[in-house]
Amino acid sequence: MKIFLDSANLPSIKKYNDMGLVDGITTNPTLLSKEKEDPADLMREIVRIVRGPVSLEVVGTKTEEMVEEAHRLMKYGQNVVVKIPMISDGLRAIRQLTLDGIPTNVTLIFSTNQAILAAKAGASYVSPFIGRLDDTGQDGMSLIREVVQIFRNYDFSTEVLVASIRHPLHVIEAGKIGAEVVTLPPEILAKMIMHPLTDKGLTAFLDDWEKLKKEKPNVRI
Repeated sequence: MKIFLDSANLPSIKKYNDMGLVDGITTNPTLLSKEKEDPADLMREIVRIVRGPVSLEVVGTKTEEMVEEAHRLMKYGQNVVVKIPMISDGLRAIRQLTLDGIPTNVTLIFSTNQAILAAKAGASYVSPFIGRLDDTGQDGMSLIREVVQIFRNYDFSTEVLVASIRHPLHVIEAGKIGAEVVTLPPEILAKMIMHPLTDKGLTAFLDDWEKLKKEKPNVRI
C-alpha cells in the first residue's frame, strides 16, 4: 500500500519524507490556505522535495478553465498530478487531459457510480472521501470495497486513493480491502507510529541499561 501525506505543511512533509514513509502528497486549496507561504512557492517546493506523485488542485469549474490550469500546474514538475473535481465539466477535462498525457486525481467522490465514470474518463486516481461519508451515517469503507472490486473486475488502470481518513483503523481496513493508496494527514501518520506498549517497553529497557551501567561502569554497546 502506498501512503500519501495529505498536507501542504513543509515541516511535516520533510519530517515524514525523511523517514521514507511518504510515497506522494495530496494538497487542496484549503490546505494551502492554512500555510503562511505563497501558494505558488509552496507547491514548487513540495514538488521538489517529494519524488512521488504530488496532487495539485485546480480551482476552475469549467472544462476550459480546468484544462488551462492543469497545463500551468504541470510546469511545477514532472511528478505533478492534477486534481479535478467530480463534476460533469470535470469529466470532460479529465478526458482531454488524459489525451494530453497529464495524470489526474478525481476528488470529492462519494459514490461508486462517480468512481466508475471517473475511471472511464481516464483518471489516474479516484479519491473517495470515506470520513465525510461516515459523518453522514454511511459506511465509507463499503464504498471502497465496491470500487476496488469493480475496478478489478474490469481491469481499470485507475488506482483507488482512499481520502478523508479519520483514524488509523481506516488505513488498516483500506489495506485489507486492497486499495492501492491511502492519503492521510500528519496527525494520523503520527498515531500509526505510536503505541503505549512500545513506550513502556523502551522505558524499561533504558532503565535497566542505566542500572547495568551503575553496576559495571565500563560497559559499552
